Amino acid sequence: RHTPASARPSAARPGAASCRSTAPPRPRGRAIAAASGSASRRASVNSHSTGAPRARCRDLTARAQPTSLWSMTELSPSEIAANLACVRDRIAAAARQAGRLPQDVTLVAVSKTHPAAAVAAAVAAGQTVFGENRVQEAAGKFLPLRAANPRLRLHIIGGLQTNKAREAVRVADVIETLDRPRLADALEDAIAREGRAPDLLVQVNVGDEAQKSGIPRAGADAFIETCQARFGAALTGLMCIPPLDADPAAHFAWLAGCAARHGLRVVSMGMSADYETAIAQGATHVRLGSAIFGTRPA
Repeated sequence: RHTPASARPSAARPGAASCRSTAPPRPRGRAIAAASGSASRRASVNSHSTGAPRARCRDLTARAQPTSLWSMTELSPSEIAANLACVRDRIAAAARQAGRLPQDVTLVAVSKTHPAAAVAAAVAAGQTVFGENRVQEAAGKFLPLRAANPRLRLHIIGGLQTNKAREAVRVADVIETLDRPRLADALEDAIAREGRAPDLLVQVNVGDEAQKSGIPRAGADAFIETCQARFGAALTGLMCIPPLDADPAAHFAWLAGCAARHGLRVVSMGMSADYETAIAQGATHVRLGSAIFGTRPA
């Protein structure tokens, strides 16, 4: 389906951003478009960061498999900067279309599995907010970077084990995955021991999916109220990952409405495949990975 490498003209390294599509021509039609959109969202939801913005910015998931892991995962600083510029343009356009200000939407650059050098390149391009899944990886990567860049803010966006709660409280500015009473207990204890309280978001399982983390919809209001009583102003918002094969708009709207009911200002929702929809429904934070850093290692 893709043009053989020997027949292609030389081009930028894989993953470089472009404000026009550089992917090989594909068959047109509703079936092809539907399949492509579904595949893009599936990649984004499964990994919490993969997939890529539709149109304009280069499609990082549709290219042929590269010949080396290095070319697949490591983009140059100029490529990362170009990707960031393209994503920021799309976020600003989506915000304006929704009648909002671009500065109302925070981009969380999901840097999980990417090296500190890639984060440094993004920082040089003006990015200050990053998301990591694993606490140990986040600590090893960001503590040295913060020494030179004190404005960096680190979000923990992956499922958090109770035995990692204290380390997460120690290194994170925001923990987006408060999703059960036992973790609330562990975080409350860690905050008391460490003497610092990161911002906390309750993760809601908006699709009530058995395989996903998050408090079920039916228990969300009671859990949020309990956490507000326990953590006070440290509980700042909600987070979700919508179901894979459903229109995310209704789930995003529900989460934004739930946050409003409880007076919470932060709504973290939307990834590479659906962030524009999330912005239209009120997202204050969107979490994008491969659209900035390229495809992650398998």
